[in-house]
Amino acid sequence: MKPTVYIETTIVSYLMAWPSKDVVRSAQQQITSSWWSAASARFDLVTSQLVIIEASEVDPTAAADRINALAHIPVLEISETASRIADALVVAGAIPSVAARDALHVGICAANGIHFLVTWNFKHLANAILRDRIVEVCEGNGFAAPVICTPEELQEEPP
Repeated sequence: MKPTVYIETTIVSYLMAWPSKDVVRSAQQQITSSWWSAASARFDLVTSQLVIIEASEVDPTAAADRINALAHIPVLEISETASRIADALVVAGAIPSVAARDALHVGICAANGIHFLVTWNFKHLANAILRDRIVEVCEGNGFAAPVICTPEELQEEPP
């Protein structure tokens, strides 16, 4: 059985965006593209209804491209359990209330036993300062937290 990877909204956004002139963002887009092309051979990819909602926002043409990129990936629903975990993350201050959707991404992963949450969101998700608190809250509610990381961290083949 392959490890499961949750595709968060920033991944499909970087994958389908016009090439950035910002050096860092451009590199992240290239890493995302490279990772995406090989990911399904190494991982079972999933996304969620929340990602579909977020990916559908703003420009309709870009939204259609993002949704099309996700078309072959199973979509997890936003369950009551996932919402409870997200609420606990916000209440505990593991993820700030202004980022409640980010907490819900983590909740969806935890409720579904997802191994990895892949993202480029360093502010509220792939954040070393918040990581231990996120794990603590998930475990305190009876769930394993996903490993929150970037595509770059999932590129290497295990030994």
